[in-house]
Amino acid sequence: MTTLGFVTQPAPPAAAPSLILTLKDPLVLQSGVTLSPVTVAYQTYGTLNAARSNCVLLCHALTMDQYVVGVHPTTGKAGWWDYLVGPGKVIDTERFFVVCANVLGGCMGSTGPKEINPATGKPWGLDFPVITIRDMVASQAKLLDHLGIEKVFSVIGGSMGAMQVMEWAVRYPHRVASAIPVAGSYRHSAQNIAFHEVGRQAIMADPEWAHGNYLEEQRNPKRGLAVARMAAHITYLSETALQNKFGRRLQDREALTYGFDADFQVESYLRHQGYTFVDRFDANSYLYITRAMDYFDLAQENDGVLANAFKGTPVRFCLISFSSDWLFPTEESRAIVRALNAVAANVSFVEVESDKGHDAFLLDEPEFHQTLQGFIDGVAEICGLPARAKEKP
Repeated sequence: MTTLGFVTQPAPPAAAPSLILTLKDPLVLQSGVTLSPVTVAYQTYGTLNAARSNCVLLCHALTMDQYVVGVHPTTGKAGWWDYLVGPGKVIDTERFFVVCANVLGGCMGSTGPKEINPATGKPWGLDFPVITIRDMVASQAKLLDHLGIEKVFSVIGGSMGAMQVMEWAVRYPHRVASAIPVAGSYRHSAQNIAFHEVGRQAIMADPEWAHGNYLEEQRNPKRGLAVARMAAHITYLSETALQNKFGRRLQDREALTYGFDADFQVESYLRHQGYTFVDRFDANSYLYITRAMDYFDLAQENDGVLANAFKGTPVRFCLISFSSDWLFPTEESRAIVRALNAVAANVSFVEVESDKGHDAFLLDEPEFHQTLQGFIDGVAEICGLPARAKEKP
């Protein structure tokens, strides 16, 4: 049994194989480029009701994928929201039909730079067109069309997933009853772009990257990708979390070695994060997806006025931030709330007190879970969906 704060549950079962949709029509990207064919790899959990009104669309973060629950087929670890999604959980699969797709540009089955370019018969590599958050959401909309779902009960996501949630609410407001962006923003800050550029340069500086042709040449820029992951992972944690978890404690030794081995536990931890990441993620996908995040800016797209993006929106919003998140700080969520208030939109906002940093949305945070549960239950009542079953004693 695995104990996760207020929930005790058995170890998760193996995740089912992904479903694959090949879009019937080419996808016209935000850049103007037409991409075809386009595949979308996705997972579903639960059952779609007769009215097709109980769909929850989950949008994953940068390094996540469609494997929300169950044992991930590559890592062997539990899905990224296994503790929140499932029978009787906050996002109850006995109540909702949950859909999650690997983003366009990803590396777990959806069309991206590691897939085969039909024009050449070789991996796309850097010939793959640059994609945006809008393009990711457009492919998800096509998936929902395929599933016969005109409107979702809720779109939920954290970090890059929150960007997708915002894009859904702005681009397809009449297809969304509620939107829950968690630990996100309406645009990527200069600091975040800078961190992404460090990661991209680390990858491209690795000789094994081979100008993006490493798959064709059977090479692997794992050192560069590992460094990119290490740099990014620092931003996911708070100083307090790092201090509490590691401090200046040494790693498997009694004294300093006066060398460049991993003397400190925090160094060993980051190296582990980096070198396990390369086994499940594609280097070029990392370039493309981070670039998509960099380009995201809802205010700029609306004459520099964020409120213009939400005029007349029927969507009910619940924004959630974390007090120690310096990657997407609370002030950025408040800016969205102010913009929504300016157009009299229906919005709730909670800042969860946490010392865990940006990654808190993936961790055991009871206040976050309770906030999410309360908002979902409230919207379900308004939408005429059945109430949550009482918890068993």
